[in-house]
Amino acid sequence: MLDAASGGRRILPGVQCRAAFTTLPAMHRVLQCPAVEDRLTVWFRSGGAFRSRGVGPRVPRAVLDVPALSARLVADWENEMATNLFLEPGDVEPLPLARARSRWPAHRQCLLAMADWLATLGMPGVLDDSELALMACRGARYHHDAAQYGGAAFCNLFVSEDKGLEVHFPGTGERIPLVRGTAFVFDTAQPHAVIRRGSGGFDAGDFAAGQDRAQFFLSWELPIEHAAVARALGIAFDTTPAAQLGEAQVMANGARVRVCADSGRWRPAD
Repeated sequence: MLDAASGGRRILPGVQCRAAFTTLPAMHRVLQCPAVEDRLTVWFRSGGAFRSRGVGPRVPRAVLDVPALSARLVADWENEMATNLFLEPGDVEPLPLARARSRWPAHRQCLLAMADWLATLGMPGVLDDSELALMACRGARYHHDAAQYGGAAFCNLFVSEDKGLEVHFPGTGERIPLVRGTAFVFDTAQPHAVIRRGSGGFDAGDFAAGQDRAQFFLSWELPIEHAAVARALGIAFDTTPAAQLGEAQVMANGARVRVCADSGRWRPAD
């Protein structure tokens, strides 16, 4: 299932970042630039070449009116998690969508509710050709998804009841409580995590066996180059001159970066 990461701090235009890294050993170095999320470049495949873009700072969200899941359906999904997915704390995995549709007549209402909300954001019909998945998670460690989905935005609709969790986007500072009907759209290059509400970061102990903190949600991949999607998230394209690359990646000041799974901070990739 995700935050750009130096605690959501911003820098005024024209103010320079004096040091990209601390002097700690390489494996412990953390990007220190206050506005590192504004200096990131996402390289993603567009057609037969790579294209550059920035990271969208906006996370539109709402709580939609969707039906509660039946106890039988929840039990079926929890059994799937336990017997086939073997989810550990922090894992996010897909559930069989075709089987779920046959046992979940109300799923159509969820699709319509999401489509109607996106239309209010200026994105009518954007779900029509977008890939849909049913997902399960036991929390989620901080991560971004741009290496695999740099050409997409994620659109999520949570259908579980409130279990005291939230999605945290450290790059924007947003904490979105997860209740039934929570919906949001975000750039796959924004680091994010599912954590205990109000906590300082991801803690596997918050999702230990015996705790009822699994979440189920529908997730769509929206094309990031769709004009309405890019506009809604505030994404700028072709931010860096064309380069010859072998794979999609996220870079800061020309260096590859990754996300710390515990804190959501950007770190050097090597």
